[in-house]
Amino acid sequence: MESLVKLTGDIDSFMYTYLLIIILLAAGIYFTFASKFVQLRMFAESLRVIMEKPSKEGSVSSFQALMVSTASRVGTGNIVGVASAICTGGYGAVFWMWIIAIIGGSSAFVESTLAQIYKKKDPEGNFYGGPSYYIEAALHSRPLALLFAVSMLVTYAGGFNMLCAYNLQSTFSGYSFYDPSTSPIIIGIILAGLFGFCLWGGGKRIISTTSALVPFMGALYVLISLVVILLNIGNLPMVFGKIFSEAFDFQAIFGGFTGSAIMMGIKRGLYSNEAGVGSAPNAAAAADVSHPVKQGLVQMLSVFIDTLLLCTATAMMCLCSGIAPNADLAGAPYVQAALQSTLGTFGPIFITISMILFAFTTLIGNYYYTGNLLNYIHKGVPSQTFLKCFRVICTLIVFFGAIAQMDLAWNVADILMGIMAIINLPVIFILHRVAFRAEKDYLQQKAEGKNPVFRSSTVGLEGKTDCWEEGMHI
Repeated sequence: MESLVKLTGDIDSFMYTYLLIIILLAAGIYFTFASKFVQLRMFAESLRVIMEKPSKEGSVSSFQALMVSTASRVGTGNIVGVASAICTGGYGAVFWMWIIAIIGGSSAFVESTLAQIYKKKDPEGNFYGGPSYYIEAALHSRPLALLFAVSMLVTYAGGFNMLCAYNLQSTFSGYSFYDPSTSPIIIGIILAGLFGFCLWGGGKRIISTTSALVPFMGALYVLISLVVILLNIGNLPMVFGKIFSEAFDFQAIFGGFTGSAIMMGIKRGLYSNEAGVGSAPNAAAAADVSHPVKQGLVQMLSVFIDTLLLCTATAMMCLCSGIAPNADLAGAPYVQAALQSTLGTFGPIFITISMILFAFTTLIGNYYYTGNLLNYIHKGVPSQTFLKCFRVICTLIVFFGAIAQMDLAWNVADILMGIMAIINLPVIFILHRVAFRAEKDYLQQKAEGKNPVFRSSTVGLEGKTDCWEEGMHI
């Protein structure tokens, strides 16, 4: 009887994951063709606008908003998740991660452009917004917007941060000092303490911390991966050959689809870059830009940074090391073994440090989103008493995540993320033409030699936005 219950649960979990993947993939493909491959056409332009300064000193810049969303996307999944996908799905999983990253860029563009169009402005002149705001403003459904806000709040402050804390502490399991009965508790206390310190510093400390740590840790991680690849350069042709040959080994794929290269690659790509889920628009709305499309283009880069750069860095340095992937090494042990074979004892130490940095920036990046969500739910800034209690709860969640079981941490995160996607994707499908009209306006102004400045009337939304009315300087 217990076996039957477990089997039923496994089937239900698989069907839920499979349905979510289909929805995310279908949306990305549709937006890619509907936008005429905006992620490729406008890639050079996205690189140009990323360094534009905000019009008001002290406002959140495009780059800062990008770093907050990247901090949330880029996390332990870029190491543990990618290694698990390769160990389970084989070399071909890497190819499907690449495809998903390219497709996901269009979804990221649409949702972040919409967040900018429907954003709001507080009395201090700071901007805020996200899916809850464009759901209510465009679809006039506060109940649906509230459902999204609550689901995202629970997902990021709860499920994702719990998973992140678990992944971080599990990295230490390969060291001799690790004691399964006490080490997770000690690591959880230290991590929760550092996390709480940042929380009590407020949003400004979170933004400044992520803006400093994310570029540093990303550059260092890519640099080390290049060193490993160069030291094993002779294996590179073999690795690329297997990536492409196993990606299209359809007999192997359909012989065991749940653990195949295509399934694992697509799943890891979608879950890693979060394009279309509705998370990044909360950071995108905070940016001070002259045209919504600018931030839509910038947020596309976050998808590419996450998957095409950092996930690929993990995959290539593991596969080039000569250590063959297998299910017994799935997760951090595979990365540690791969680096140790090339860099000696420095390898596992570097991965541990990377995991700490990746996890910590993910934790605070995830929490950054919650302030915006709480404001929406409360129709204003909650009381200081409420916020203090909420911070305590979030800190405790990090601690409990560190001592949780692996299956529980992953399952909670997967289910909660799915709820967000199921709400957000139909909404941006309904509203996507607004984003494309904004892009058309942007390109027209660029062709006229102007620095594009947005007005809501150009996309048929006159009187329906808070920050983009005619004659209004944001």
